Amino acid sequence: MKNGSCEGDVPHIDQRGKKRIRELALREGTPVFIIDHEKIRQNYREFKAHMPDVQIYYAVKANSNPEIVHTLYELGCSFDVASMPEFKVVYENIRDMPEKKRQEWIWDNIIYANTIKPIDTLKALDQYQPLVTFDNPEELKKIKTHAPHAGLVLRIRVPNTGSMVELSSKFGADPGEAVDLIASAFEMGLGVEGLSFHVGSQCTNFDNYVQALQLSSDIMNETEARTGQSIRILDIGGGFPVAYHPEVKPVEVLAEKLNKEIGRLFPPDIQILAEPGRYLVANACTLVASVIGKAFRDGKPCYYINDGVYHTYSGQVFDHNTYPVLAFEQGPTRISAVFGPTCDAFDTITLSADLPDLEIGDLVYSENIGAYSIASSTYFNGFPPAKVVHINK
Repeated sequence: MKNGSCEGDVPHIDQRGKKRIRELALREGTPVFIIDHEKIRQNYREFKAHMPDVQIYYAVKANSNPEIVHTLYELGCSFDVASMPEFKVVYENIRDMPEKKRQEWIWDNIIYANTIKPIDTLKALDQYQPLVTFDNPEELKKIKTHAPHAGLVLRIRVPNTGSMVELSSKFGADPGEAVDLIASAFEMGLGVEGLSFHVGSQCTNFDNYVQALQLSSDIMNETEARTGQSIRILDIGGGFPVAYHPEVKPVEVLAEKLNKEIGRLFPPDIQILAEPGRYLVANACTLVASVIGKAFRDGKPCYYINDGVYHTYSGQVFDHNTYPVLAFEQGPTRISAVFGPTCDAFDTITLSADLPDLEIGDLVYSENIGAYSIASSTYFNGFPPAKVVHINK
């Protein structure tokens, strides 16, 4: 799989790659979700090359496949988790470490970035003392009672304009309340180690980051002036865009802007964390499905395939994204509809696929489908999620 490195270059599978995934689908059956681990490694290295001073915390929610987590762990990646099941997926990679080393690794490599945590989760986390986020006084009270040994990171609310999925309506303290919250935590005997923000998933408006960095700098400076204590961790969240469309600017443009602003606004000893999820896995995964039905409705061909929006194409609902349905077959094309296999008319993948004439049993595929897709698959109507196959492990 090729990864575009300049604006206007959307990553596509080349002919050799198409032949390989077709052969895999014929051998393994469909639907099949193919994960290319070498592509994940390449994405990780490219991110590090553009932002060498940033510690990468993979956002496990993007795709929690254990083999993906293991590949990133072997590269030295850290992890952003938002639930205890996600924590346990990461934990499996370190379970055989000596207890002391394991606790040190968790403290230095995991951030529990869900600002709202059940009490039983806080109790379970306290023994490991990871970084945990908060954004309101009630959460502080819970943390004080049930996880007083955790390192705290205050998440602030920042602009999400131009992001595919906004998050600030649900998470983040108002910047005007931030110093008061931090001071309250210190008064309660808790350790606030950092600030965090998230500009929204698939952020194409890079000014969101600039504004968020300025807000963070102001809060850190005011906190030190008021409390005498320094905050030396800044988590710049996720949102790093993938070139789903030609107009998406490449991440190196964002990296140049971030590196410049971080150098301008923060002291040299600041520790910068980032939580890329989509960026690391989106273009590393491909879905192959089979045509299981064919009809002609509303003046166009209609194809029914054995995967849909209740399964791998769920990202079209929850991630507000689209994944073009492509054919291996050649020939004249026409606008066609593609539906999933369930009995619900909501299970409509697209009404405007540009496809050649297909027959029952033909294969279709969608690329760049690795993030927020199979992670949301259900068993609706009893149809199971796609089979997962790994390559280049």
